[in-house]
Amino acid sequence: MASERDHAGLRPLRWMRQSAQPAYDWFRGRQRALPDFIIIGAMKAGTTSLSSYLREHPQVMGTPQKEVHYFDNHYARGPFWYRRHFPMLEAVARRERQLGKRVAVGEVSPYYSFHPAAAERIHGLLPGVRLIALLRDPVARAYSHYRQMVRQGKEPLSFADALAAEERRLEGAELALTSGRRARVEAHRLHSYRSRGLYFEQLRRYLDLFPADAILTMKSEDMFRDPQASVDRTLAFLGLDPWRLRNKEGRNRAPEAAGIIPCEAGLRAFFEPHNRRLYDLLGRDMEW
Repeated sequence: MASERDHAGLRPLRWMRQSAQPAYDWFRGRQRALPDFIIIGAMKAGTTSLSSYLREHPQVMGTPQKEVHYFDNHYARGPFWYRRHFPMLEAVARRERQLGKRVAVGEVSPYYSFHPAAAERIHGLLPGVRLIALLRDPVARAYSHYRQMVRQGKEPLSFADALAAEERRLEGAELALTSGRRARVEAHRLHSYRSRGLYFEQLRRYLDLFPADAILTMKSEDMFRDPQASVDRTLAFLGLDPWRLRNKEGRNRAPEAAGIIPCEAGLRAFFEPHNRRLYDLLGRDMEW
């Protein structure tokens, strides 16, 4: 009898729910906000701290989880999957009525700055979005990145050997990601110690699509030293009211390694011409 009931009732109802899911997702997605700003990177440059500082502000709303990674790892899931991560439009409107001021919705995914297809994908969906890039000394960033991979058990090599293996590990990754043949290339995400510090190439992709005044570039070292000043700059860029930070402690920051960074001289020499191109692009010396 239970079998007949399942066949006669439950399964058709289940099928109806499943067949209606895309329409339901579309309907719910249309009721959610899209971001006004995105913190695009860089990895190990303080993006978690900046995001946390901004979310103290009553005029800022974001996503429940730390990083969405739609425009890099999850792009195939589609825009309505992306929208489901953001607040309902009514919740944003309610906050605006309570404050009597505009509210900005944002997200942070630090792989966006490095992923070769992310800039074009972001521009396709959000051509008017404001972008924030935190840039850290690429040598210190590379070693911090390496140490995180070691802590997580994802890097068995020494720093010198990992740098020597990087070109081989990343071979073909950009083509695979931009062609859509692969949604993810783990080595590109995890073992790109030196490549992620090539900031000129990364910012150039965004500046080819977005106006220069839509991109705020800040130095991580400045934020580590004076979080309030960096938050002030960011809020001005977003057109939001000033806000005095309640908690200036950094977030998700591992203890820095004491002493000399392995391979530092070689890395400095490698990055020097790339940094000069970045300084020319930005019109200022980052002193790296």
